[in-house]
Amino acid sequence: MPRYRLKVEYDGTAFVGWQRQAEGRSVQSALEEAIAGFSGETVSIRGAGRTDSGVHARGQVVHLDLAKPWSPFTILNAVNAHLRLAGDGISVVDVVEAEPDFDARFSALRRHYLYRIINRRAHPALEWKRGWWVPKPLDHAAMHAAAQVLVGRHDFTTFRSVQCQAKSPVRTLDRLDVTREGEIIEIRATAQSFLHNQIRSFAGTLKLGGEGKMSVDDVRQALEARDRKACGPVAPPEGLYFMQVDYPGD
Repeated sequence: MPRYRLKVEYDGTAFVGWQRQAEGRSVQSALEEAIAGFSGETVSIRGAGRTDSGVHARGQVVHLDLAKPWSPFTILNAVNAHLRLAGDGISVVDVVEAEPDFDARFSALRRHYLYRIINRRAHPALEWKRGWWVPKPLDHAAMHAAAQVLVGRHDFTTFRSVQCQAKSPVRTLDRLDVTREGEIIEIRATAQSFLHNQIRSFAGTLKLGGEGKMSVDDVRQALEARDRKACGPVAPPEGLYFMQVDYPGD
C-alpha cells in the first residue's frame, strides 16, 4: 500500500479549523472528500499540525495511504480538480511518494509559522482576514527585543491556552524574530512543536511591547510567572500562517 506526502496551502477563513469535526467544514474533511472523489477510496489523512478556525497555511504537510498506486502527478491534478469543483480555498502544491514509515506529524523535525500584522491607520481592503490590522503605530525593534526573552527552552504555561491538551508546557523555541517591511510586521517562529495558541499569545504580548505597554523585563516576568493571566491578549487567528515543516533528508 503506497504512502504519499502532500504539501497543502489553504485559506482558513471559511473553515472550522484543520481537524475533522461533527459540525462545520474542516480542511481535513475537504481534502479527504477530494481524495475519495478521484480514487474511490475512503481515507483518513494525518497532518503535520492542527490549525484553528481562521488560520491559514502555505506549507501544511499531510500523508495518506492508498490501496491502488497512482503517480504523484495524477494525485496532484485530480485532487485539485475536486477541490476547485467544491469551491474550497485549498490547493495541493506538491505530491511525492513517501517511505512506508513516514509520518507527517511524528517525523517532523521543525515547524515554521508566520504571524502578520498590518500596521497602518487605514483598514485593509485587499488583505482583510489575511493579517491582524493594528492601526496604532508599533515599534517592531522593541517587539523583536522582547521576543528574544522567549527563545530557548522554557515552561510556556503563560503562553498556552487553558484548553491545551499537551502533557507538558515545556518547549524549545528555536526562533522568534520580528521584522518590518513597510506597513507589514512579520513575526516568525520556529520550533519542533508548539502549544495551543502559543504563537498567537506571543503576538498579542509582543504587540503590547510595540505599543510601549510592556518592556523586555515585563515579558521576562510574564514568562517566569507561568500564569496565563500574565499573557497579553491572544492575537486573532487571521494573522497566523503555517509556513513549512522540516523532515529528515529534506
